[in-house]
Amino acid sequence: MSVILPTRNGELVEIRPSKIIALGLNYLEHIKESKSVNVQNFTDAIPTEPVLFPKTPNVLIGPGEPIIIPSFLDDYDFADCRTDYEAELAIIIKDRIKNINENEAMTHVLGFTCFNDISQRNLQRSDKSGWFRGKSLDTFGPIGPVIVSPEEIGDPQCLDICCRLNGKVVQESNTKHMIFEIPQLIAFVSRNFTMEPGDIIITGTPSGVGPLKHGDRVEVEIENIGTLINPVQNE
Repeated sequence: MSVILPTRNGELVEIRPSKIIALGLNYLEHIKESKSVNVQNFTDAIPTEPVLFPKTPNVLIGPGEPIIIPSFLDDYDFADCRTDYEAELAIIIKDRIKNINENEAMTHVLGFTCFNDISQRNLQRSDKSGWFRGKSLDTFGPIGPVIVSPEEIGDPQCLDICCRLNGKVVQESNTKHMIFEIPQLIAFVSRNFTMEPGDIIITGTPSGVGPLKHGDRVEVEIENIGTLINPVQNE
């Protein structure tokens, strides 16, 4: 799967990742809401190293495309079927990297953009394999609206980030509150996996995550990038 996004100068770039590496538990306030999220391996303990999990490329959709809540979830008769929004900063990798150090990490970044890490909580709670399925259903990775280069972004570790649901602010924070900072994340991920051009690292979400339903409109806004807007539909 791929998404075509513009850069600030209007150039269109096809983002076709071989993998999407996501980060869990990277904002302290989000960790504190672990009881409300209520999924396995999500506790109030502060991690000692980045918590990684995959999202598969089939999740990707662009601005304006609908987030689809799949109909098969009805077959489970969940008492409270919950699919959540999660506003995040995304890093798009520029070139092939392996075992890089923190000092050189930013030279391997193509750009930054907004990401919505849609999460099916019931599957996260019940699947024996953990978070994989609940994070990787089709359309569960809206990205955009524009790619902003490292030279244009300013300080990526000091960007306001928010999420609005039907016009109401539901998440509001700043990337300075990340537990693990961006160069640390890129270096850590590259020690574990060879990263290819177009691969994506998503950097965790702040507190305030909550459920989506048919007819909703969800917006992820990050300072110096813009606003990613997607409707929500039942399949």
